[in-house]
Amino acid sequence: MTVEMIVRAILLGVGATLVMDVWALLRRRFFGIPSLDYALVGRWLGHIRQGRFRHASIAKAQAMPGERPLGWVCHYLIGVIFVSLFVAVVGPQWLCRPTLLPALLLGLVSVAAPLLLMQPAFGMGLAASRMPSPRQVRLRSLVTHLAFGVGVYLAGWLGAQLFASSLCTV
Repeated sequence: MTVEMIVRAILLGVGATLVMDVWALLRRRFFGIPSLDYALVGRWLGHIRQGRFRHASIAKAQAMPGERPLGWVCHYLIGVIFVSLFVAVVGPQWLCRPTLLPALLLGLVSVAAPLLLMQPAFGMGLAASRMPSPRQVRLRSLVTHLAFGVGVYLAGWLGAQLFASSLCTV
């Protein structure tokens, strides 16, 4: 990856994650649907440093110093990592002429992270199987990650409009 591609991937990842967070805010405001408290992500990461990866209930686990900022920074860093891998796979030309379908596919693929990693580690079971309404949790995860995919497309489109790029001269 060139420096320009890295910078664009970082901006794209931050922008896409921001769209996902705006979706979560709108969902909470208009429908009363809560979203993940990213302090719990920070708590989980803090416990990993102490050798504990899995919890019966992350909400009941001991709080960790700085868990909220750590969780939020990691949330955005994960978005940047997903988008960086995406740009590496689809190539720099996507940054010149972004299309929705590949971005939505990224959102669809990225939902594997909460279903297969985060939810089991947080004590929710594989794909939220231990939750009272696992289908509802899965659907919310899917929609949230599709919002991330829409964010990838929107941030990519905005970037293509704003930045003249040497990537696009081919």
